Amino acid sequence: MSFTPYLPTWDSLDSRPMPQWYNQAKFGIFIHWGVYSVPAWRPLSKERYASYAEWYYATVIGDDEFGGDEFHRSTYGEQFEYRDFAPMFKAELFDPDYWASLFERSGARYVVLTTKHHDGYCLWPTDSPYKKAWNSMAVGPRRDLVGDLTTAVRNRGLRMGLYYSIIEWESVWTHRSETGYYVSDDMVNKYRIPEDRYVDEHLIPQLKELVSRYKPALIFSDGGEWDGSEEYFKTKDFLAWLYNEAPNRDEVVVNDRWAKDMPGRHGDYYSSEYEDTDAIGREHPWEESRGIGGSYGLNRAENIEDYRTSEELIHELVDVVSRGGNMLLNVGPAADGTIPVIQQQRLIDIGDWLTVNGEAIYDAQNWKSGGPPSMNSDLRFTTNGADVYAICREWPTGPLILREIPYSESIKVEMLGTERPTSYQSFEGKLSIEAPTLTPGEAPCQHAFVFKISGTTP
Repeated sequence: MSFTPYLPTWDSLDSRPMPQWYNQAKFGIFIHWGVYSVPAWRPLSKERYASYAEWYYATVIGDDEFGGDEFHRSTYGEQFEYRDFAPMFKAELFDPDYWASLFERSGARYVVLTTKHHDGYCLWPTDSPYKKAWNSMAVGPRRDLVGDLTTAVRNRGLRMGLYYSIIEWESVWTHRSETGYYVSDDMVNKYRIPEDRYVDEHLIPQLKELVSRYKPALIFSDGGEWDGSEEYFKTKDFLAWLYNEAPNRDEVVVNDRWAKDMPGRHGDYYSSEYEDTDAIGREHPWEESRGIGGSYGLNRAENIEDYRTSEELIHELVDVVSRGGNMLLNVGPAADGTIPVIQQQRLIDIGDWLTVNGEAIYDAQNWKSGGPPSMNSDLRFTTNGADVYAICREWPTGPLILREIPYSESIKVEMLGTERPTSYQSFEGKLSIEAPTLTPGEAPCQHAFVFKISGTTP
């Protein structure tokens, strides 16, 4: 079969068919891990983005407004700069096989690792001449963290994706700061990659290096959407190469954060974090990402009340999938390579729920029938093939009347995870469901309960 190359134009790039695996997967694991995992701290705030500990370099060091700089100076010393954390990022307890087994147990179908965040530190032995002393093989763990986890994840049958920051705080200009940079002038003058070399000698070679070496199923770009143009970052040229020549061209999907004015307009899928955009809908693939708490990188300032419960996370997964999206749930490992036990517990609880109810999530689509979904606001709907799934976020204590589903003799209703019969009947011509009578010990799962409805004619 002949292959028509994609051109570096949005009309051509946007015409590429979406690789099927992504829309089927529905649930993935995000991992923010790097040098920022050593201090692992930022003052807490209820505002969106304001508790992100992975922003330590740009928002704690030198920031006196919320006591960040005082914390840094009193804890690490007046002359301690961000790069001094790198030897402390040892990852001595990092077990990629355990991580991969945990992610498999969570029910996730794909994993996305931060290969380089905005601090520029690389979790692989990059060939970039500007990162000879600022990568995980040269300083810190002294191992290829991207390669080790990629191998372990794929051995578990999961797809491996890579996050890559288009910008670097020390090198890329921003309108968000009075100085034009995210970090101090001293750090810019000391470590900046020249503007006329950043893209051609660093950015594009690194992206191609990651693709050629690790063949990711997904590339989550970030930061490019804030200031840089697609012409400066050569976004369309890279994507044309990726879709035409890359070894993973038939599998790879990309998001919409490569350049300014791209979000919600271009990309295989659109990305939202902590529900920060309305540029998502049922027609184009999209993904909601969030941490288990208020940060992506581990934030030691967070306590139990700052973490979402398993129930809340399962409800969010259900809500996202019922609206046609994927959910990418982040874990923030410690600098030693361990994943906090409470985060592990959240993943295991989600996996237990998916073991019972996965057919309502994996491969599922939002139910496209018009009108309000039901008389019960705790219900969400998905569809998979000819079946409709009504997902109840609370145990139903009375009849569930589904105003969208006409009752007919062909309808069959069952609760996933139990063989006890579900009672259903007509109520004013609509389907009315009553949960089976179960003891607490007979409940098929916790947190949300799924009714499978076959034979519908919506």
